[in-house]
Formats: sequence, C-alpha cells, structure tokens
Amino acid sequence: MSTGETLIFDIQKNPNPATASEREALLQNPGFGRIFTDHMVTIRYSQDRGWHSAKIEPRKALALDPATVVLHYAQEIFEGMKAYHLPDGGAALFRPSANARRFQNSAERLAMPRLPEELFVESVRELVKIEREWIPTAEGASLYLRPFLIGTEVALGTKPSAEYIYCVIASPVASFFKGGGSAVTLWVSENFTRAAPGGTGAAKCGGNYAASLAALAEGQREGCDQVVFLDAVEKRWIEELGGMNVFFVFDDGSLQTPPLTGTILPGITRDSLIKLGRDMGLTVREEPYSIEQWQADAESGRLRESFACGTAAVVTPIGKVKGRKHSFTIGDGNAGATTQRLKAALTDIQFGRAPDKNEWLDRLF
Repeated sequence: MSTGETLIFDIQKNPNPATASEREALLQNPGFGRIFTDHMVTIRYSQDRGWHSAKIEPRKALALDPATVVLHYAQEIFEGMKAYHLPDGGAALFRPSANARRFQNSAERLAMPRLPEELFVESVRELVKIEREWIPTAEGASLYLRPFLIGTEVALGTKPSAEYIYCVIASPVASFFKGGGSAVTLWVSENFTRAAPGGTGAAKCGGNYAASLAALAEGQREGCDQVVFLDAVEKRWIEELGGMNVFFVFDDGSLQTPPLTGTILPGITRDSLIKLGRDMGLTVREEPYSIEQWQADAESGRLRESFACGTAAVVTPIGKVKGRKHSFTIGDGNAGATTQRLKAALTDIQFGRAPDKNEWLDRLF
C-alpha cells in the first residue's frame, strides 16, 4: 500500500538461504562483484499506478520479453554504494541521499520516472538490514549495493518505456583492483571518447560504461590497468577514467580535478574528497587540465601525485600514464603522501574509525 511517497515493503524471506558455513567460506575471498546475497529489492512502476509492489524477495533472474524496451533502447540507470561494518558491530551507509539524488538526475536525463529520495534510501536500508550477515568484516571489505532501474514495457519504437522495474542487489566485495592499494597505469584514449557535450556523461547509465570498454581493452593490450578519456571537442582536456574521477596533487600541496561540465560523472567520492581536502586546509581547484600539461608537470616535478577515485575503487594512486603520444611517471610511481592521507581520512569515516563531522554516515544498526 502506498502512502504519499512511502511504500510498505512486502518481505519474502529466501526459503533456501546460504548456510552460515557457506557464507563464511564465500566471504573469505569475495573478489569484486562475483558473489551475491540471498535477497533483492524490486519495485514496479507504471504510468497509471506510479511506484507500487515494493518487495524484498529471494534473489532470482528477471524474466524479460525479447521486445523489452531496455534491450533495444538502453533505458537503464544504476548506482554504486556500500554498507560498512563498524567497530562496535553495527553497520552504516555512506551518503545514501547523495546517491538517491544522482539517481533522480540520471533518470531525468534518460526520460525515466524519478524514484523518490526517501524510497530509494529506504529500499537500500531495508535490504542491508536483512543481509547484515553478508557484510564482510575483513580490512577494507564492504557490502557493495547496486540499485538500478530499467524500462520493461514490451514494445518496439523509439519512445520512453511506460513501465519500469527498480531493483537493488548486494555483493560482498574486497578491493576493486587486484593489486589492492598499489599504483595503477593508465592508457590515454585517443581513438575513443566517453562522452560529448549534451550527451549522457553526467548520468550513471550503462551506455557510458559500454562506450568505455573498447578503449579499456585497447589499454589492457598495452599493459595498462585503466583508461583515461579526453574531451570530445579538442581531445586534450582530461575528463575521467572509465569509471572513476581523477585528481592531481602539486608541489605546493594544492589539488585539482576537472570541473563538472556535463560530460563527467559527479562522483560522490569526488565530492567527499573535495570537502575533506578543504577541511584539511588544502587548496582544491575544479579547473580544466590538459594531457600536455599533465606530462609537462610530471616531468618537471611540479606534479607530485595523481589518483583516481570512486565508490568501487575508493582512492587509487596513479603511477604511470601511457599512450601513442605520451609516456610519463608520476612522482616515484607509487602512492604519494597526500593520496594516502585523503584515502585514510575517507575510509576512517566510512568504517567508523574517525568522527563523522559532516554527518555522512547513515547508521543502520
């Protein structure tokens, strides 16, 4: 039953959940995005009923007709967020309302219905409460949450879907990169563009990530871990990685990150690091930075550190940059002091080891 923007969740427990021993074995080495919990959230939307049929139910496959809109016209958006195990045995989400607002913005760009912020947050909270035993306790591990929305009307024709399903699934995860906290090597994409002005670069939709995969494969063939994209117009301004924002640290202690101009995803980790950096007394600029300047500053020593950031990878140092026209090492090729300091400040808040002065944590239990 719906009351305003609130839905009551019909909770259907999985009759065959993983046993305690099975779950413990899986949590020993979860990797990233390979293991999933017992339950999922589903909420339906239709033009005549709005949001309805909110459920927490056993995780299962979605049944989709071959003519389902999402399969042909890519009406799909998603979020990435985490639940963290706290020192006292409790758990918390990190800035879930920020994810909810970005989810709404993505929906608007993809001509999809906006899920109310309160309903988004409540759906994630309720799923984590049911799956609390799946939250890893190992150092740096967490429960990754993937809310997503897809158009489910059965119809061929270029128009917004009249029906949708919203889901949340959960996956216990360790480090995103196999090397853990070691510095990564980037490939400068010259043949491919992630996003263009007026496009969907600021939306968190699957198409943006699909567009990055050919460039990522090219970079991996060149021995790189990730790809960095340049702007689509001049092809010289640094934008972001395939799924992460990027920062630069200079010899005067200041930080710089590309500005949000509609072609870059407004990362929640990015925003948090800007706030933390300024709280530390650091100068943080949101200004354009060219690939030529990046190489020149790295070679002169003006640039001391670079790092990528995002919910999945948290804060990842960048050691080397390669491309058809570029090849340079940043600092000594390892994680720098400012990168490590910012990562520690962020993760200490997320895991409840430091005071939450910005009130970012949403404690669940």
